Amino acid sequence: MKRRKDHDPAAVRRSIDGGGSSAAASEPTPAAPPASSAQLDPARFRDPRRRLARRIAQRIFLHGLAYRTIRRTVVTHPAAEALDGPCIVLANHSSHLDAPLVLGSVPPRIRRNLATGVAADYFFTAPHKRLFTELIFNAFPVDRTGTGANRGLSKQLLKADVPLLVFPEGTRSRTGKMASFKIGAAGLAKAVGVPVLPVALIGAHEAMPYGTRWPRRGRPRVVVAIGEPLRAQPKEPTAAFNERIEASVRALYAEHRPRIDA
Repeated sequence: MKRRKDHDPAAVRRSIDGGGSSAAASEPTPAAPPASSAQLDPARFRDPRRRLARRIAQRIFLHGLAYRTIRRTVVTHPAAEALDGPCIVLANHSSHLDAPLVLGSVPPRIRRNLATGVAADYFFTAPHKRLFTELIFNAFPVDRTGTGANRGLSKQLLKADVPLLVFPEGTRSRTGKMASFKIGAAGLAKAVGVPVLPVALIGAHEAMPYGTRWPRRGRPRVVVAIGEPLRAQPKEPTAAFNERIEASVRALYAEHRPRIDA
């Protein structure tokens, strides 16, 4: 695995498009109004002007602010470096640092158009929330109210060559302990025929646990371990594929946990 250090960050209870889980964590609020068709046009998530604005904003927010509060180490499997085209990035979820950590750590070919699913009933209810998450995270709304709003959008984005970031536990862990993965993201990857990129985030919970608004003092150490891409095997049941994905993330976590405990 290739290592790189940087010294200088989602919870959807409903399944992603009816079968999994997605990104930014928050408590439910009244349902959001439907996003406009222009907001949900897959081409918008690959727009070069938006990509440039996002790169500048991420440079300021991630590298200029968030990453200066932690000590980040990124370990990447060579096959992940070579991955190109749409994929689903799956990571464990225990901190508000998680999405920023993934966005700034995955290989550039994935990062450039990576879209993050966020709770529509929280992040798309107010203009300032929507604009911030769209700018920094290339966010798209995920319904968790059961109305079926935006159903099929994740599949449309993947088919438009837009990679997705998904947190398959469905919500942030309050204790740091990893929960079982929901099956939806594995089913989505299998249905569209794209690989899954497993990512283990180690130390993010200790750096910024549930209920805190800022990372702890002392620049705590965090490891982002990016594993080998996984594909569903022919005739492999979705549940079995999901188990392989979860096992991969847990193995990455166990392998690199000593870096935090040392």
